[in-house]
Amino acid sequence: MALMKEDKEELLKRLTPLQYDVTQNEATERPFTGEYDDFYEKGIYVDIVSGEPLFSSNDKYDAGCGWPSFSKPIATLAEIEDRKLLRKRTEVRSKEANSHLGHVFEDGPAEMGGLRYCINSAALRFVPYEKLDEEGYSQYKSLFE
Repeated sequence: MALMKEDKEELLKRLTPLQYDVTQNEATERPFTGEYDDFYEKGIYVDIVSGEPLFSSNDKYDAGCGWPSFSKPIATLAEIEDRKLLRKRTEVRSKEANSHLGHVFEDGPAEMGGLRYCINSAALRFVPYEKLDEEGYSQYKSLFE
């Protein structure tokens, strides 16, 4: 299940350079290159750093933007105003590890709530539905009933 956030040296050993750069330095992976952009298996997505549950495959959709997109999170995310690209955006971070995940926009499908959580694959780890019990995420099986 969820792990405590390691120090910088431990993270550098455990994460790929891209995973580290995205989650710790607010980098963005190139569009259409992420492992989960065109991926639609049943399960949940957790923070690559802490293991905290973030999104369900039930809420994933193809926004055509080049990054995995979700209509809503399954956990509370931290939201921070971001003006780095000279326009206002809302950055989203995991609560436990404070990992940079991506951004949330208000241009998602209206029938799914109108939000688009545009998330870097490098910030995520997918836990298949069949492994939720084994990996300590049993309580999330109810999302799929």
